[in-house]
Amino acid sequence: MGETAAAGPVEKASFNAVYDGDAPKTEDEATKLLEELSKAKFTVSDIEEAEGSKAAPTPFTTAALQIEANSKLGYSSRTTMSAAQGLYQAGLITYHRTDSLNLSSQAIAAIAKYIEGEFGKNYLKVRSFKTKDAQAQEAHEAIRPTDVTRTTAGRTDYEKRLYQLIWSRTVATQMANAKVAKTTIYISNDFVAKGEVVVFDGFLKVYGKSKDLELPRVSKGDELNYLKLVAKQTFAKPPARYTEGSLVKKLEELGIGRPSTYASIMTAIQARGYVVKGESEGEEREVVELSVTSTGPAVERTMVKEKFGANKGKLVPTPIGELVAGFLTENFKNIVDYKFTANIEKDLDLVADAKLERVKMLRDFYGPFKDTVLTAQGVERYNNARLLGHDPETGKAIYAKIGKNGGFIQLGDNEKSSGEKPRFAPLPKRKSVKTVTLEQALKQLALPALPRSLGTTSDGTELIAANGPFGPYLKGGKYNIPMKDFDPYTISFEEALPLYEAKLAAMIADWGDVQIINGAYGPYIKGPGRRNNIKIPKDRDPKTITEAEAREMLLNKPKVSKTRRGARGGARSGARGKRKKS
Repeated sequence: MGETAAAGPVEKASFNAVYDGDAPKTEDEATKLLEELSKAKFTVSDIEEAEGSKAAPTPFTTAALQIEANSKLGYSSRTTMSAAQGLYQAGLITYHRTDSLNLSSQAIAAIAKYIEGEFGKNYLKVRSFKTKDAQAQEAHEAIRPTDVTRTTAGRTDYEKRLYQLIWSRTVATQMANAKVAKTTIYISNDFVAKGEVVVFDGFLKVYGKSKDLELPRVSKGDELNYLKLVAKQTFAKPPARYTEGSLVKKLEELGIGRPSTYASIMTAIQARGYVVKGESEGEEREVVELSVTSTGPAVERTMVKEKFGANKGKLVPTPIGELVAGFLTENFKNIVDYKFTANIEKDLDLVADAKLERVKMLRDFYGPFKDTVLTAQGVERYNNARLLGHDPETGKAIYAKIGKNGGFIQLGDNEKSSGEKPRFAPLPKRKSVKTVTLEQALKQLALPALPRSLGTTSDGTELIAANGPFGPYLKGGKYNIPMKDFDPYTISFEEALPLYEAKLAAMIADWGDVQIINGAYGPYIKGPGRRNNIKIPKDRDPKTITEAEAREMLLNKPKVSKTRRGARGGARSGARGKRKKS
């Protein structure tokens, strides 16, 4: 069971307090505790008041910028670095690939002058910062605006929001710490209430925020009356999944990668299909809530809904990612060891400083690595297959396996060994090869086979639910319509029909391999192949465009330059050669 809360009026003020004793483990225990507390008297047993402070932040390094932009703005590492590149090329910020915390004396003087003029001398606290990491490069400053008096800058919305983040963080580094008054009220029967009030906002005036949780004035020995006591069922939470920002932070802690490589690492693990960004807002479940009010001493039991399992924006490993990780962990333990990359970095630094012979360094690395590769080549086909049991009807083996498109259930052995083609079914939702059970697998195998005919529309088109390499889709005539919000095994004709009708409504013109479609961002022309699209100008009526004009517009559409692709993280820039940490 979860927290038990009490609220006590003092001078007709109420506040929340949390039960700090041993939490009940069962519903019966929680009910008994609430019954006892409903008859108890509550008094203030002690009060602690202390003045604390919140320290001003340090300047931005590349990793810190990616972490904060992901947390505050929702930017991916790639988006952050692309926007920072635009700001740097426009001369609005200093070099954005750096692990230095240093600010130049001229920059500090300019920031100090700005703070004193805008906020007053009491908000100023001049500081200099030094990077603790011995491997950090001090050639560049920390990331800061080139002109602190320019409070807004940037061409795109992405650049403007990132510039504002960099500007506010930089100014905050030279501002006074925030002062807060912290109060803790201890109440009889193991209740505690905590509050905090900002006495002086300091750097919080420009960066960050603090919620005022003010408690009423009480004295030791004051008697309190409870308004409501609540006990709520809770479940153990698994470790939080990484976001791009928190993963960059972990890489930095482990000494893996450099400021210039964090964004490319984030891009690579997603492009190769090892992880995907979660899209789920979570699912609802019912939990038990017990409560008792001061006007009704009987404990009431209700079922309330709460969301769980949300993974939106989190990096979720795919079956292929789990497969690759399992193979590497079992066969290349020394290579995937967290310290491996950091140790290689140290050796390369020693080579650069002429303190280690490069040939010796390469031999020490390559010898064991070669032996490991040769050993791994002899490993049988690695697929993390699990034998779940046998089908009670046919006696055939049931496996959970991983293929190129993810995890699946297999009934029967491979065709080469059994002479009979096995049956396949998808893994249940939120289950992996490691967690699926035989009972769950049998239910999946009982699902109808795909593709599955749903029915025929009034125009004579058969609607078919299917599953492809890019997920479930609805086939309606010559159109393949994605249906990520529906399960192809259970979707009904009534649910599928609006998807087909919406597709027809969006088609302005259809000439086979060339179409004019009214999309989410306006009308566009779609040509043959992937990503062969061109947006139709706002001053052009898409209904008046002929097939010949559409084909000509596709043929003459602007080509994306390599420089632009590089800014988005799709191309490498910079020359190969001398190793440089940046």
